[in-house]
Amino acid sequence: MSDATEREIEALLFAAAGPLSEADLGRRLPEGADVAGAIAALQARYAGRGVELVCVAGRWRFETAADLAWLMTEERDEPRRLSKAAQETLAIVAYHQPVTRAEIEAVRGVQASRGTLDVLLELGLVRMRGRRRTPGRPVTYGTTDAFLEHYGLASLADLPGAAEMKAAGLLSLDLPPDFAVPDPSAASADEDPLEAGDGPEFHTDFLGAPEEETA
Repeated sequence: MSDATEREIEALLFAAAGPLSEADLGRRLPEGADVAGAIAALQARYAGRGVELVCVAGRWRFETAADLAWLMTEERDEPRRLSKAAQETLAIVAYHQPVTRAEIEAVRGVQASRGTLDVLLELGLVRMRGRRRTPGRPVTYGTTDAFLEHYGLASLADLPGAAEMKAAGLLSLDLPPDFAVPDPSAASADEDPLEAGDGPEFHTDFLGAPEEETA
């Protein structure tokens, strides 16, 4: 590993529009460059600095140190807010994937508005995974790499625990005793892949619109 490789990776990451994987970096560097070693060295060099090198969804990027986020408050645009129904739906998808619309409703105990899932699909936080091997073959849903990037997670294993989610107001529901964080890259035994032509149908919806609930 050389200082030149570190400098080259540092330049690429600062100039990139989004996070880069080791493979992305390797394609831009001279053959034989020690990408992993240079990244480790850069991580150590930037540890505790105003910006830090972090891994998000298997890709690397520089971002403001978490304890300095308050300095950016006035400079950043306020993010588009999800409705409480959409937040709860997203949490259920993240923790229970692959999950169908009916299963989401069963966990929440509320009949979901058709637009709630559509919003999450449009924002790229949720994707259609496949079809359940049950009558009607309902579509199953899971999270995306954009979900991990948005919440600063390296993988689903870094999802906060149920208690933390409830404290944040994102998971005000009873979870089953066998609750566990899933691996979205693994195919479910009772799930078939999507077929050509399968795609979401979007419906008019507003992020803050109230969701119709049934008793």
